Amino acid sequence: MIIATGTASGKSLSYLVPALSAVLDGGTILYLTPTKALAADQLRALNELDLPELRAATFDGDTSFEERAWVRKHANYLLTNPDMLHRTLLPRHANWSAFWRRLRMVVVDECHGYRGVFGSHVAQILRRLRRICTRYGSRPTFVLSSATASEPGTFAMRLTGLQMAEVTTDASPRGATTFALWEPPLTDLRGEGGAPLRRPATAESADLLADLVIADIRTLAFVRSRRAAESVALTTRAKLQDLVVDVGAPKDLPDKVAAYRAGYLAEDRRGLEKAFRSGDLLGLATTNALELGVDVSGLDAVLIAGWPGTRASLWQQAGRAGRAGQDALAVLIARDDPLDTYLVHHPEALFGRPVEAIVLDPDNPYVLGPHLCAAAAEIPLTRDDLETFGPATKEVLAGLVTDGLLRERATGWFWTSRERATDLADIRGAGGAPVQVVEASTGRLLGTVDEPSAHTTVHTGAVYVHQGETYLVVELDLESGVALVEAGATDYTTFARDVTEISVLESLRSHPLGPGELHFGSVEVTRQVVSYLKRRAQSGELLGDEPLDLPPRTLRTRAVWWTLPTSAVVPLAEDGLDLGGAAHAAEHAAIGLLPLFATCDRWDIGGVSTELHPDTGLLTVFVYDGHEGGAGFAERGYARALDWLTATREAIASCECERGCPSCIQSPKCGNGNEPLDKAGALRLLAVLLSADPQET
Repeated sequence: MIIATGTASGKSLSYLVPALSAVLDGGTILYLTPTKALAADQLRALNELDLPELRAATFDGDTSFEERAWVRKHANYLLTNPDMLHRTLLPRHANWSAFWRRLRMVVVDECHGYRGVFGSHVAQILRRLRRICTRYGSRPTFVLSSATASEPGTFAMRLTGLQMAEVTTDASPRGATTFALWEPPLTDLRGEGGAPLRRPATAESADLLADLVIADIRTLAFVRSRRAAESVALTTRAKLQDLVVDVGAPKDLPDKVAAYRAGYLAEDRRGLEKAFRSGDLLGLATTNALELGVDVSGLDAVLIAGWPGTRASLWQQAGRAGRAGQDALAVLIARDDPLDTYLVHHPEALFGRPVEAIVLDPDNPYVLGPHLCAAAAEIPLTRDDLETFGPATKEVLAGLVTDGLLRERATGWFWTSRERATDLADIRGAGGAPVQVVEASTGRLLGTVDEPSAHTTVHTGAVYVHQGETYLVVELDLESGVALVEAGATDYTTFARDVTEISVLESLRSHPLGPGELHFGSVEVTRQVVSYLKRRAQSGELLGDEPLDLPPRTLRTRAVWWTLPTSAVVPLAEDGLDLGGAAHAAEHAAIGLLPLFATCDRWDIGGVSTELHPDTGLLTVFVYDGHEGGAGFAERGYARALDWLTATREAIASCECERGCPSCIQSPKCGNGNEPLDKAGALRLLAVLLSADPQET
């Protein structure tokens, strides 16, 4: 069963009552959550019940060795995450045999967080879990909890592989929420090509957070990155300190603001959560680590710095405020981005619309293969397991045997390597061993960065922020997996840029679109980070573009692309339009708008456009999934192409700039320096594509 209702609607109570009944009857409960913060919050609530028979415990990366031994022997309500289930609980299932035999219920909380590649991995982990339960003779009930989602039953079935009933009626009372859409003003600063720049959403957030803290309004400010969380907290504290000096505000006012993000020590995170609940902290700048389910009663306002990726996340973040029944305030602050611009000018796209269908692809062979190896290492696979893991299993198993990863015998498939099979599956989609961030002068390990992200986040010259301290990357050694950094204050941030080439491997589906054609299929993408931009932190002003020498990366993935025949584009060229610039501008804007129709972030996808692509022989615009094997985003774009491309054209048309800016057609990732771009040409090109008559523009 999946319960898909709004925030603070009583979902926790709906699974907690039967779960506690099962515990009192001698059973065990497995509770899965995407974040440690939510597990800690649930454990606090369980402990407050003070039931002698209830032995609840968390089991995650923060659990000590001594605590793990106690949990394994005694816990009957286990709170953990997919990572620990994948790497520890399932591979060492024999050590947990007593727990599995008595397992009555599996609670998958905040399951709308399981989307894209991560969600596809979790889907296969849950299938491995079902297999382990069968091994020990238990048939637990799966109960999923989610913020309101489109087609929740269908999503839950794809996630678990089981038929699912859905509960979607929400009659819970709550206070009124005033929702504001806030577009930062254009500044006098100019970016690439002389384009006007808006004030950064993080700077606006810091101003608003300071104002709300001064008014004694407890506020969460959601931002898009760890770096932004640190930046907003530091800027807000500085503004409050100025008030202490200038107007004699209370001296402890700056201390009422902090940052919260992944990467902090467990005790630091728990301390921040406690201080915020008690009111000792009034303002908290956070990543989406606090988006899911953590109960913060008395929270009055939420600031959301930039579109969070989905309507589900938007309402989840906004729903953090007003949980105690009081009225609340939510503010969406637009970034200099095509989608954010579209939303503040088209509020009907947010309000009164259903949330998105959650996209995941459990049959992705790059996801399925490693989990079949892990399952075979747990218990040898048999032909009866083929149905459990899905229709692509037989073909993927054959490939694993050919590659020598599994051995096939008459009784099934076996893992024979001494290596850990679970190491093959990187469920967070990182890919490869993490790069260690080390302070060069002391040798101190500051943190880690996943290997693909290293090219863009810890390249030589990058600004790296850790717990409020700024560091400059001195050297990135990819061979050793180490980024050496030195402490240093800067007034700028860095953004990596790459160039991309793409080749068509196979068109799986296609249909006419206007005078052109729309395709979905397999492609090979070669990307290389070639430089990085320096932008002033507070204003976004461009300070420079520094070259980099990094190796290219290749991935096979899925893409959606559209083509226009020569007969449709020749009249545009005769009118003096720059076809390459028009296609390039349309590509950038389309990437920016796809997250409105697929549950993704613009950084999960990429694009290529060309006036004449060698594989199609036509003007072609590609948008592809940035994950090996694909993540379902491009496929969703193919299914919603007409709505998606119509919104793309409207976003370009509604932007108030003359020739193009970051709010419509410029991209922070563009390796070509956002050249050439033709805003008027993109509007004409999309009008032709979306018209039934090639001459209609």
